[in-house]
Amino acid sequence: MVSYHSDVRPDFLRLEQLPPKPRQVGLTHALDKGISVEAMVGILTSYREFIDIWKFGWGTSYAEPRLADKMALLKAHGVQACIGGTLLEIAWAHQRVEECLDWAQSVGFEAVEVSRGIVPMTLDEKQAIIRRAATEFTVFAETGYKSQDRLLLPEEWRQEILEDMASGARYVVAEGRESGTIGVYNSEGETHIDVVDAAVESAGIERVIFEAPRKDQQVWFIERHGPTVNLGNIGVFDLLALVTLRLGLRADTVQLSTPDTAPART
Repeated sequence: MVSYHSDVRPDFLRLEQLPPKPRQVGLTHALDKGISVEAMVGILTSYREFIDIWKFGWGTSYAEPRLADKMALLKAHGVQACIGGTLLEIAWAHQRVEECLDWAQSVGFEAVEVSRGIVPMTLDEKQAIIRRAATEFTVFAETGYKSQDRLLLPEEWRQEILEDMASGARYVVAEGRESGTIGVYNSEGETHIDVVDAAVESAGIERVIFEAPRKDQQVWFIERHGPTVNLGNIGVFDLLALVTLRLGLRADTVQLSTPDTAPART
């Protein structure tokens, strides 16, 4: 009689192995849009091995009434906490960048996102914030605006990314928003290939995180840059689904896992 153990991981398929944590590539950057602590417990208990960065979207960390509980959970499960770039942009507009960074450090954030997607911040001003933040945090420097009316040309992406990295950014985040219709995408969610290529050429594929909230966008990046491409703004309920795309366990990317010697259909 066969004995079944539900907690035994299967190993009968020859799949590409994704790098274990702590990872340098194949990063998954999850977006918290206001999930409850109770739901977060379940997600981290089940899927912490799939999450590298937990970003509190836009200004949710400032308004979150149970932030201390969330920060404790992330620390206990080995997931890096990051504030959203919008919060820091608003702090800049209020001339309170230093106070924002001091607060972020005091509550336990290890990373900050620095962007200029909504306020009239110059590149020099953005990079001054990066230099300051990099003394205490891992900096994720976001490139791209949060409006289809303000677009950067590929050469502008290259220049901003190179200067952000020279200022101390550890990773570059290619703007896509939670809608997947901004920055590296057009209003239909289709990828601006010249912009993606500019980001990769400037930073190197291992240091770019592409915001890709939609499944079709995740598939596009995995097919173009492989299963260990860094992807961001992933919904907290889509973590396992993304892993199956990376492993070729879903029809959209099955070519990654199907051997060339698979038996022909009859």
